[in-house]
Amino acid sequence: MSKVVMVARLWLAVAMAVFSSAFVNGHVTLGWLSTRSEFLTQEEFWFDQTLDHFSHYNRHKFQQRYFEFLDYFRIPDGPIFFRICGEGPCNGIANDYLSILAKKFGAAIVSLEHRYYGKSSPFKSLTTNNLRYLSSKQALFDLAVFRQYYQDSLNLKLDRKSENPWFVFGVSYSGALSAWFQLKFPHLTCGSLASSAVVLAVFNFTDFDQQIGESAGPACKAALQETNQLVEQRFAINKEEVQALFGAEEMEVDGDFFYFLADAAAMAFQYGNPDKLCCPLVEAKNAGKDLVDAYAKYVKNYFLGSFGSNVRTYIQKHLKNTTLGEDSADRLWWFQVCTEVAYFQVAPANDSIRSSKVDIRYHLDLCKNVFGEGFYPDVDTTNIYYGGTKIAGSKIVFTNGSQDPWRHASKQIPSPDMPSYLVTCRNCGHGTDLRGCPQSPPNIEGDAHSCTSPATVYKVRQQLVKKMDLWLSECQASINRKYV
Repeated sequence: MSKVVMVARLWLAVAMAVFSSAFVNGHVTLGWLSTRSEFLTQEEFWFDQTLDHFSHYNRHKFQQRYFEFLDYFRIPDGPIFFRICGEGPCNGIANDYLSILAKKFGAAIVSLEHRYYGKSSPFKSLTTNNLRYLSSKQALFDLAVFRQYYQDSLNLKLDRKSENPWFVFGVSYSGALSAWFQLKFPHLTCGSLASSAVVLAVFNFTDFDQQIGESAGPACKAALQETNQLVEQRFAINKEEVQALFGAEEMEVDGDFFYFLADAAAMAFQYGNPDKLCCPLVEAKNAGKDLVDAYAKYVKNYFLGSFGSNVRTYIQKHLKNTTLGEDSADRLWWFQVCTEVAYFQVAPANDSIRSSKVDIRYHLDLCKNVFGEGFYPDVDTTNIYYGGTKIAGSKIVFTNGSQDPWRHASKQIPSPDMPSYLVTCRNCGHGTDLRGCPQSPPNIEGDAHSCTSPATVYKVRQQLVKKMDLWLSECQASINRKYV
């Protein structure tokens, strides 16, 4: 593609953005809303990435996938919003609240798929040995190298030698990457949104279940605990019958089944759908109906149904599969869990809603069985390297949902130049500030109207915009001084 065509494409994108935004406050809006997509774009681009950033002799490359959305880009000096993809396939740029921010700031959005996940695998076989280049540290260098590549490419298209202000965004693990990128490469970005960012590696993550109990409330928590006890009693008598009730007949390891059941409950709170779980369980308990049957219906209709989870995700035999495929993310993420971050969700000693069979030994045995001898998550080294919740960065906004069990692995106490905000409401879960409520099915443009306290979401978003405006302005002033 010639430079003239490239520049023309950029200007066309901006013209289209101006045309479409002209109708936002008019009657055309309703028709436009009905046709909006879950993704801003799914057009793929490719970049030659270095396989091992820490080797002086291994210069092998692999193809890494990325996406760009230029419709709102203010040429030539608009900001670039760098959306980080995390522990799964990155099939496009999601149309959530980031699109609203891009319109407001005249920003381009670019997004890089995490190494190994989706179509960005360096190897065709995911043997344990081939996974040795899968780490957050390698991923951060991927982001830095790509950021330089993209900026240089943009300068070439626009025939200039300046820089654009960059701002990084991520949710959950990619939220941690967003904070860590700002920490390790502050010269490459103007600021970071670390949404539900799990910056603290946790070996014995009992706070996860304790938060679920708090989020559930007394009645739902009691129903969950009784359900779990009943399942364990029946499981001891007839394992096959109980697993069949939940559609989990193929599970061979007892711990896998109980981990699957615990996760099914957790997802209701993590993604803002507590009533999907609590209403039928509490109603069944109050009416004296079979709690196990009520929970099985929830698991099959919601967790495996509309939510879209898969029983295979929890089967160790599946996790051992080294063939590259659509479900490879399960094995890949467990590799990162078993080497760097743990996040071992285990039953607290008292008042647990999770089976006691899901303990530290279960997780360590899984790591050994799936990847081999010697795999142990070195969480101390991870937290020393990044700082955990004592991260010593700057210009990072941390946000968390009040009902999200993962928030206890995030930075919740603000510090100078690193504000932390809690989005408080009954269905405020993982990444609510970007995704809205609930998150299944996805909310286009991160709609917050369905949150039980939309005002809380709006308030946090206003604080985010205020910080972004300040930091991008400071960054632009520094760029202007440098390139005048």
